[in-house]
Amino acid sequence: MAEELWKIAAQFAGGREIATVRELGGGNVNDTFLVTCVDGAPRRFVLQRINTEVFRDVGAVIDNICLVTRHVGQRLATHRAAGDQMRWEVPELLASVDNSFLVRDRAGHPWRAMRYIEGAVPLERATTPAQARQAGKALGRLHALMGDLPLAGLRVTLPGFHQTPGYLRHYEQVLSSGCSHAPAELTYGKAFIEARRSFVPVLEQARERGELVPRPIHGDPKLNNILVDVDNGGALGMVDLDTLQPGLLHYDLGDGLRSCCNPAGEETPDLGRVEFCMTRCEAFLASYCAEMAFCMAPADYDYLYAATRLIALELGLRFFTDYLAGDVYFKTSRPGHNLHRALVQFRLVECIEALEPEFRRLVAGLQAVQP
Repeated sequence: MAEELWKIAAQFAGGREIATVRELGGGNVNDTFLVTCVDGAPRRFVLQRINTEVFRDVGAVIDNICLVTRHVGQRLATHRAAGDQMRWEVPELLASVDNSFLVRDRAGHPWRAMRYIEGAVPLERATTPAQARQAGKALGRLHALMGDLPLAGLRVTLPGFHQTPGYLRHYEQVLSSGCSHAPAELTYGKAFIEARRSFVPVLEQARERGELVPRPIHGDPKLNNILVDVDNGGALGMVDLDTLQPGLLHYDLGDGLRSCCNPAGEETPDLGRVEFCMTRCEAFLASYCAEMAFCMAPADYDYLYAATRLIALELGLRFFTDYLAGDVYFKTSRPGHNLHRALVQFRLVECIEALEPEFRRLVAGLQAVQP
């Protein structure tokens, strides 16, 4: 594997000598490496093997990334021509020696390379309101830059992704097939989900009524997909663009807030530490809305609370379903791992529900100050 990895890297190095190839990050989907060349530019680039079990249509993934990075690059050029010198980085794809954005290894697995963004680090955790502001700023800026991209050219890379009713149907199929787990585990999870069944289609129903409209979304705006300046912590860009596709902004917003506002994190062993931090929520949403000031309709504000509650419920539902199915989708490190992950998200849902009045007051205040 090591020898073949270097050969694949060489196809994107443009004839330059490669000094090192090492693993980069801890992603759960693609295998990622950082390639360093002896000289030339770019001296470093990211090499990834795309997981075709998750992304069945690799061509759609590549087409979307090319479309969005080109569009965002043009928008940034317009901003800079008008005197706006904000730094915002786009991880463009690099072409191989055959002028292709994909190279296949001997087993047929697809690989691609992207520009490595120097001077940037992932925002692994938001431990302060300032970091939450940068997370909201990053997502808002990306949404604003992509906002006028026509959806006609943007392809669906993950059919059904974040459409919660589909996850509920899958859960019901797994339940009906029978499972061997203890009744207490089933009883709690089933009761929790059943009590919120009527809430599950809230965003999809809003889309059907035309209250919410599809737009380009990132699809996976968790904190470690946000890049910040290594020196000042300012938002610089967003990576892992494989999930770019048409969707509701609220999928991204709910996922971003769920990820940002639980200080204990998704893997905490202590359910008592799970909370939804309104201070971080306010910081995130204030900076997001500032970036999106001229792009949000009244209905977009109306569904912010519902989206935050729903996406936490959706992830808990997915973890619980995978536990019942035998841990076939999410990677686990111990028995019951997915069950505990589900319980963390279910507890987070309860925290969000308890804060509904405060959350809605916050949103009303943010909406009142927008132009």
